Amino acid sequence: MFARLVPHPVLSLTLLLVWLGLVNKVTPGNLLLGLALGLVVPLITAAYWPDRPTLHRPLKAAEYVAVVFWDIVVANIHVAMIILFKPNANLRSCWITVPLELTSPEAITVLAGTITLTPGTVSTTLAADAGSLLVHCLHAEDPDAVRDTIKARYESRLMEVFQ
Repeated sequence: MFARLVPHPVLSLTLLLVWLGLVNKVTPGNLLLGLALGLVVPLITAAYWPDRPTLHRPLKAAEYVAVVFWDIVVANIHVAMIILFKPNANLRSCWITVPLELTSPEAITVLAGTITLTPGTVSTTLAADAGSLLVHCLHAEDPDAVRDTIKARYESRLMEVFQ
């Protein structure tokens, strides 16, 4: 019964929290509207999620979120230093192909989103066979090290969470 009314509880909770964050004020009306959105949107979209992903290790997912938040803070400082102090002539922008071991579409989407959320990098293209991701870096002294960091820091954790 509960699974029918709330087909995606994590999505429902996320929608509620995002709504409250957007309105920036917790009132009974905002809470009620956020709750309604959190219940109605997953019900309407449930048919499009026949094989919804499962988090095999939720604590690893929480660890992943913490690592990403930390990396976003560090990358913001790093990009600010590049913008303020590095001459354009010394900037080494590059394209990096990151071969993927991930097979889950949801995990690949989270990885691409993580790369894009981290300042200084943008994921641009997923190969047709989903075997690699093309990433643009604002500045990379060693492109291979950036690729290896993405694989070790993000992809390996996502494999533990989704596969």
